[in-house]
Amino acid sequence: MRVLLLEDDLNLCYTIEQALGKEGYSVDCCHDGETAMLYALNRDLGYDLAIVDRMLPIIDGLTIIKSMRRKGITIPVIIITGMSALDDRIDGLDGGADDYLVKPFHIRELLARVRALTRRPYEMKESNCLSYSDLTFDRTNRLLQKGNQELTLTGKETELLYHLMKTPETLLTKEQLVVRVWGTNSDIEPGNVENYISFLRKRLKELQSQCEIKTVYGTGYKLECSHA
Repeated sequence: MRVLLLEDDLNLCYTIEQALGKEGYSVDCCHDGETAMLYALNRDLGYDLAIVDRMLPIIDGLTIIKSMRRKGITIPVIIITGMSALDDRIDGLDGGADDYLVKPFHIRELLARVRALTRRPYEMKESNCLSYSDLTFDRTNRLLQKGNQELTLTGKETELLYHLMKTPETLLTKEQLVVRVWGTNSDIEPGNVENYISFLRKRLKELQSQCEIKTVYGTGYKLECSHA
């Protein structure tokens, strides 16, 4: 899962980032509200949860959360702040946050709250089960099926196919796929995406699917049904 961490205290940010990383989360960090706003409102980055310091410089955290909600971004949000008054808590929760944690706090408690908010309810699990043409894909369990045949994909194959199947017949550039699958801080070159596309094509052939990943030369890829 991908977490957006908005915190201007560099030491605290590093501590949280390291703790989340040990738990298997991929973390993007921002230290000012102006940069944070760009990250938070970019749907292509595909975050599963945001941790937001309320008192960010330039643009405050609560303004960012409200902007996310106005744009229809519904991921869980945890506010972390030194503002502990009841009215502050109410403002934060009414402003769109799902949880409110007052500094100083123990990292273990923050991790527990992250786990609680990322336990996917039924409705969210359903969105991870995609169908297109003769394929059914379960992102959570990494299962790709055609009829009674099924294959288990690797983690990167899973994320790559998920984004292709979520918007079939839509062109995704190599740059978009790098950001969505590997993250903004990845040093992977867009050309390396070709290797993973090749792996997925072999998977589709193994299932003898009607679906194929078309190359739009010099641009990117899209998933199509050859018998459409």
